[in-house]
Amino acid sequence: MPRERLAHLLDADRPFFELMTLAGYCGLEDPDPATSVPGAALIVGIGYIEGVRCMIAVNDSGISAGAMQALTGQKLIRAQEIALAQKLPFVQLVESAGGNLRKYRVERFVVGGGMFYNLARLSAAGVPVVSLIHGSSAAGGAYLPGLSDHVIMVRRQAHAYLAGPSLLRAATGEEASDEELGGADMHASVSGLADHVADNDLDGIACLREVMDTIGWRDVPGGESWDEPLEPAGDLLGLMPVDTRTPVDMREVIARIVDGSRFREFKAMYGAHTVCGHARIQGHHVGILTNNGPLDCDGSTKAAQFIQSCVQLGRPLVFLQNITGFMVGREHEQAGMIKHGAKLIQALSNAPVPRLTILCGSSFGAGNYGMCGRAFRPDFLFSWPNARTAVMGGEQAAMTMRLVAENAARRSGNSADERAIEAESRDIVATFDRQSSAIHTSSLLLDDGIIDPRDTRSWLGMALATVEQAKHRTVQPMQFGVARL
Repeated sequence: MPRERLAHLLDADRPFFELMTLAGYCGLEDPDPATSVPGAALIVGIGYIEGVRCMIAVNDSGISAGAMQALTGQKLIRAQEIALAQKLPFVQLVESAGGNLRKYRVERFVVGGGMFYNLARLSAAGVPVVSLIHGSSAAGGAYLPGLSDHVIMVRRQAHAYLAGPSLLRAATGEEASDEELGGADMHASVSGLADHVADNDLDGIACLREVMDTIGWRDVPGGESWDEPLEPAGDLLGLMPVDTRTPVDMREVIARIVDGSRFREFKAMYGAHTVCGHARIQGHHVGILTNNGPLDCDGSTKAAQFIQSCVQLGRPLVFLQNITGFMVGREHEQAGMIKHGAKLIQALSNAPVPRLTILCGSSFGAGNYGMCGRAFRPDFLFSWPNARTAVMGGEQAAMTMRLVAENAARRSGNSADERAIEAESRDIVATFDRQSSAIHTSSLLLDDGIIDPRDTRSWLGMALATVEQAKHRTVQPMQFGVARL
């Protein structure tokens, strides 16, 4: 039912880019891969309603009646953050049983308040928030419509209240029905919470589409046409090796995602492990940074200069991560690896242009940071299914701990326990392999979703169009958001 509602809501001739589809998979609720249901009982993505590009969030009431799961709040908060940064109207289809009291955890309650904080910020920033209530919107969830600019409720289905009949009776002894406490007609005629009452789901969706038509934030006029890459996207499935230590020429990836496979490389002969250059993706000018090996001193300063030149041009940055880290060793330490790496971090952290990151292969160590990993707040970050993210590879971690154990034994005058060391090494490798996988990191919302490598160009095109539209969209911010009267 939730996905059918979404299908009726969206413009049929435009794409829907669903985000964070693996949220919560194999998490606290159910660690078993055979039975765990991904998505955190919430569908979010970027799509079009009456020609208006929107961020859309739909409670998946088919999963535990839409009750909040471990990462539901964080997933919704991330969607709201994208909507705020990109000036996307935020649309909610609400039907949720609220918090799952059987699996209550205090940290979820505390973090969950960010959902309401962000709704207030969206409205105050001049970004419309539209809510269609299909079913229950209880307790804190009642503030989803309460903090919206436009509210539609479905008659005899929708109920919004701070305390439902059972909680009310338990807390005060008062008896009241769902309709008396929070029905659509009551909120439309008595409390004033609802702006529109719909007779059924389809009527509510039609009403929501009319609201979006009234808002009228349609796409800015499109730019010039573009050429498709000369190299086939299907090749991307076989470009990245299974062994992350095997080198890859990332120019082969670039050739399959940029317009006409044209890439004007920057300082190709200097810091050659680091590849930087200019291209277009679906007509959008971009600066691309990627790696054919670790970041060294020359590569770091080259990347820092390239980022600064893109800032001067107001050009979005696209990072294609396949990085094993920064160079280490006496030669590189003495050459100033720390200070040169810091130049890159400074340039990246303070670049006031859109930044998009694709994890294509390895994302290890400080290389994750230097190539705009999650902590550096890219506007969008997507992973290929084969991507690996970790402080280092599992074998390197195991070898490090082996050396620590052997040195400790040597200092104490004892011989190392090889059997124990081997067992620990196997555990470390297994743990790193599991935690570094794209499925695991995506389930923890450490990216905005896993994508098919063949669709990389389409996802980047969507993201670039979104950030470009945000640059041109004029909003009317206020000191406070729109209040329900």
